[in-house]
Amino acid sequence: QVQLVESGGGLVQPGGSLRLSCAASGSIVSIYAMAWYRQAPGKQRELVAAITSGGSTNYADSVKDRFTISRDNAKNTVYLQMNSLNPEDTAVYYCNADGVVLTTTLGKYRYWGQGTQVTVSS
Repeated sequence: QVQLVESGGGLVQPGGSLRLSCAASGSIVSIYAMAWYRQAPGKQRELVAAITSGGSTNYADSVKDRFTISRDNAKNTVYLQMNSLNPEDTAVYYCNADGVVLTTTLGKYRYWGQGTQVTVSS
């Protein structure tokens, strides 16, 4: 019913920048929160940044002042601008949509994207 499609990952040198995008599509009425998580090899998935429909944001300490999350509610799209990347940022980045209200069923749902690889290396 809902698909999250991420784009923008890739290989970048230390100190470089990347911009991730995630577009949600399907029978969506509204989405409360959208977020980016990441999972590095051998590590647990962790929250990177989140944003509510009202614009409130939350960041992991490790990315504060380097990453910026933003959102276009009309397009059900969330972005992650990543600056000053370092090798520790290497991971698969996953988009998440939470509190999703659908046109077809009652309740609120949570969805994940398929992930996009970000590799920071010289």
